[in-house]
Amino acid sequence: MSTFGSPGALPTTKPTPPQRGSFPLDHDGECKKAMTSYLACMKKVRGVNEDECRNLAKAYLSCRMD
Repeated sequence: MSTFGSPGALPTTKPTPPQRGSFPLDHDGECKKAMTSYLACMKKVRGVNEDECRNLAKAYLSCRMD
């Protein structure tokens, strides 16, 4: 007896995660200075999207991507 909506006997594939993750954790603290300066900026402007904080966020993310 067949079930409605099932594709039949198609093989199932399981996704494999990346070896180091899509965005590896900063265990060595290489970007800690950039992170703390960004968080201090966000605290100073009370979460408003300021150009200064945006540039710090770009610097932090580029540090994380390297």
